[in-house]
Amino acid sequence: MKINQLELSEFRNYETLSVQFDEAVNILYGDNAQGKTNVLEAIYLCGTTKSHKGSKDKEMIRLSSEESHIRMQIEKAGIPHRIDMHLRKNKAKGVAIDGVPIKRSSDLMGLLHIVFFSPEDLSMIKNGPGERRRFIDLELCQLDQTYLYHLGNYNRAVNQRNNLLKQIGFQRDLRDTVEVWDLQLMEHGSVVIDTRKRFVEELNELLPEIHFKLSGGKEKLYVRYEPNVGKEEFGQKLAMNLDRDLVLKATGNGPHRDDISFFVGDKNLRLFGSQGQQRTAALSLKLAEIELVRKKIKESPVLLLDDVLSELDRNRQTYLLQSITDLQTIITCTGLEEFVDSEKQYHKIFHVTDGVLSES
Repeated sequence: MKINQLELSEFRNYETLSVQFDEAVNILYGDNAQGKTNVLEAIYLCGTTKSHKGSKDKEMIRLSSEESHIRMQIEKAGIPHRIDMHLRKNKAKGVAIDGVPIKRSSDLMGLLHIVFFSPEDLSMIKNGPGERRRFIDLELCQLDQTYLYHLGNYNRAVNQRNNLLKQIGFQRDLRDTVEVWDLQLMEHGSVVIDTRKRFVEELNELLPEIHFKLSGGKEKLYVRYEPNVGKEEFGQKLAMNLDRDLVLKATGNGPHRDDISFFVGDKNLRLFGSQGQQRTAALSLKLAEIELVRKKIKESPVLLLDDVLSELDRNRQTYLLQSITDLQTIITCTGLEEFVDSEKQYHKIFHVTDGVLSES
């Protein structure tokens, strides 16, 4: 799996861009705020229909324009494909695969599998549960079309139920209709819970060994899935807590409030781990994600590293660089110092200056 070419028009600070990537390691370097991360954002957006930052379409269109275009030439299992994306400020985005428009974003998911690693991911362990759920969802939505379908329907049901809870404050007779959305939550939520549980189990088959090596043979890391509610008791909890939900005007139970925790032995790293342990755990998690994708799809994903190396010490930098063999990698950084002592070959290097890439 690889990206051969990326073309941008009126995207972020790029008026136009056309760049061909090597199938191995590509480095984009330059000062901050020059447009390095914007290239990675365009790749991730074109592969998943979503910005890794959570940005809206209109925010990614160049200030002087009303629309933006992204075109990406990729190769999967030796077969070439073209992805075209059209962003408009006041309309839904348009997406076409090999010249054929698609109606649902789910039709794109899985065509190009991307693992994105940014400095924010290094804080995933200690930050709020929303970031950890997002990690699970972004990966599973690329790996599992069934999960994508049920998660989308579950989230829509949560939103509809929350809107109904607000309306009941003005129309009490609507209370009996809550059960309709409870049934939707249970139907789709049970699949979400089961799939997340299996995903964590699969991560735990890979994580301990990766973390053991990364920590210098000192620690083994495990992930624990912490569902907000079990699927067997989901309906009972929704009914039992309806009065509370009406007061808060929000649904308090369900997989939209799940979390995962990271343990070394009996120590919960979120609560008792040092910053170094937390960052090492986050790196181990990303490396395990790569291996899990390889195991699932029998191909290596495309790895996007957004200025991560500068956040790691030399040992962790070396381990990461040695671990990204046999997959296409696109790295952004402010300088090339991290690579001077590395034995790894870097096949293309681009200097980024104010929305212009020049190969060096």
